[in-house]
Amino acid sequence: MKHSRWLLAGIFLAVVAVALGVGCGKKGQRGVTDTEIVIGQWGPQTGPAALWGAVARGTDAYFKMINEEGGINGRKIRYIYRDDAYQPAKTKAVVKEMVENEGVFAFVGGVGTAPGMAVKDYLIQNQVPWVGPASGSSHWAYPPNKYIFSVYPLYFDEAAVLVDYAVNTLKKTKIAMIYQNDDYGKGGLVGAKMALEKHGLDFVATATTQIMDTDLSSHILKLKEAGAEVVIMYLLPKQAAISLGTAAKLGFKPQWMTTSTLSDMGLMHNITKGLWEGVIFANFAEMPDSDHPLMKKYREAAKKYAPDERWGVFFAAGFLFAEPMVEGLKRAGKDLTVESFIEAMESIKDFKGIGPTITFGPNQRQGTRSVFLSQCVSATEAKQLTDWMTSDIDVEEAIRRMKEGE
Repeated sequence: MKHSRWLLAGIFLAVVAVALGVGCGKKGQRGVTDTEIVIGQWGPQTGPAALWGAVARGTDAYFKMINEEGGINGRKIRYIYRDDAYQPAKTKAVVKEMVENEGVFAFVGGVGTAPGMAVKDYLIQNQVPWVGPASGSSHWAYPPNKYIFSVYPLYFDEAAVLVDYAVNTLKKTKIAMIYQNDDYGKGGLVGAKMALEKHGLDFVATATTQIMDTDLSSHILKLKEAGAEVVIMYLLPKQAAISLGTAAKLGFKPQWMTTSTLSDMGLMHNITKGLWEGVIFANFAEMPDSDHPLMKKYREAAKKYAPDERWGVFFAAGFLFAEPMVEGLKRAGKDLTVESFIEAMESIKDFKGIGPTITFGPNQRQGTRSVFLSQCVSATEAKQLTDWMTSDIDVEEAIRRMKEGE
């Protein structure tokens, strides 16, 4: 009987030890074992922003390619992504589940400003690194936070570059804006307004939308009646399509310009039934048909690991946001911990993948502030208008204006 009790106690302790060690390496690092690294992502696979869900699926193909190439320092990536439907409450739930049940070591990507803000503090408090938030919000890098590394150009910067091009190159002065009524849209609004002020201009009109809006007739009519020559859009893909369709019915034909969130030209051409032709858009990465060596490699990987997926900007973005993470994991070496990973990420200088040059540091978490502009010619052809351009907008001033609602 005594022997049986000791046997049961031993079994119990062994089970507890195994349970506590799930997903941990020799030093008990969450999400790291001798053979794998657990990486997570959330994204809208359903809901009003579902077209952006391709980002998480693109990362899946990228990690499969990395694993087939041998993994990273002897480990393979176990990748998990969850649908949050672009709803912050769901983002909270799926991220908590991935950290606490799946033992995620770090997150990559993650579409949307509001969803990201819903989990930012949780990730920081639990010391979970987050690389490449799929949002150009300033919240990720200003002020810099130890656990977050931003790859996406700032919405402030994109808007400023668009305005400068409209004024300097297109010689337009009557500029309007239609934007989503949240940090995403307001970031673009502030950046554009600051750029206009440099030129001694102001908007001729602005219009705001809510995520679930489907009738934008009054919004577009307001812009038309203001005589806008250029309209900058910071919208969901679906609302951008509604805007162009409504404008066509009203006989309103401004020069449309958009943030990189709407840079998937083929997709936008399709959902607008061709109305996307002529639209000028910002780019955060090489165009999908680019002959850049990495883009060629990634297209082949997409064919192999995701043959049913459409190769486009959003899917390729899943590769882009993960590139610096893989570089950091490689630099961290075999003894991978959160601390060694952060130190490795901070050592990245002038890293070049399929996007602009990226640099991080101990007090620098915004990896780049550069974009280039293109114009849609047809469903399959775009004309590159500029080289990579870096904004000189005062980010601290832009943040102050955002806070004060200017």
